[in-house]
Amino acid sequence: MSAVVVYAPVPAGTHPDNDSPDYGSTALRHPKQPKIQIPPSSTEALGPKIHAVRFDEEITDLTRNGGDHAIGERIVVHGRVFDTEGRPLVGAPIEIWQANAAGRYVHIGDDHQAPLDPAFRGVGRMRTDQAGRYRFLTVRPGAYPWRNHWNAWRPAHVHFSIFGDCSLSRLITQMYFPGDPLLELDPIFQSIPDPLARQRLISAFDLGATVPEWALAYRFDIVLRGARATPIEPGR
Repeated sequence: MSAVVVYAPVPAGTHPDNDSPDYGSTALRHPKQPKIQIPPSSTEALGPKIHAVRFDEEITDLTRNGGDHAIGERIVVHGRVFDTEGRPLVGAPIEIWQANAAGRYVHIGDDHQAPLDPAFRGVGRMRTDQAGRYRFLTVRPGAYPWRNHWNAWRPAHVHFSIFGDCSLSRLITQMYFPGDPLLELDPIFQSIPDPLARQRLISAFDLGATVPEWALAYRFDIVLRGARATPIEPGR
């Protein structure tokens, strides 16, 4: 008989509900029947090891595609990833993706009438180091309309995907920027019931990590589970 792995509980209100009426498309993105909870076995929780996955290329600089520089305000996005017990997650694959400075993604499905920037990569990937640290150089993403309601605009944000030790431990979330007036109007951000949990999605300006005369910096630490867990997207 396999052992059952018990994870630290996540406080109520930390993660958004799968069905968030103000976020219209959630009505089509979640099961209609009650959930059946199946505790993960040790095999599911501990293997196969995601750390064995090979990245074809690490991309930590999203501002250069070829010889040109991307247009926009250059920023450093950095932080650390921690597990339930507060230990750094070492060697974890971490990916980011975002819109460019004009608010448009490098994706065929994005039909926003904003210019594409051929010098902007749009996606980055790396592994956390021995202290659980990651660092990307990118541009501050622009806001964009998303048609959820009248005159709906998404706040500037960066998407994150982090893998733990196995394929069941993937976390997908979004990082926001301090002082953005669109946060109070955004149904996705506001779908997290706990205001303290919402604040954990807002990065902190970090003067010490800036690159003088080149790029400002924002710190965004990620906690996988437990009382200080970073809120994850519905259905993940």
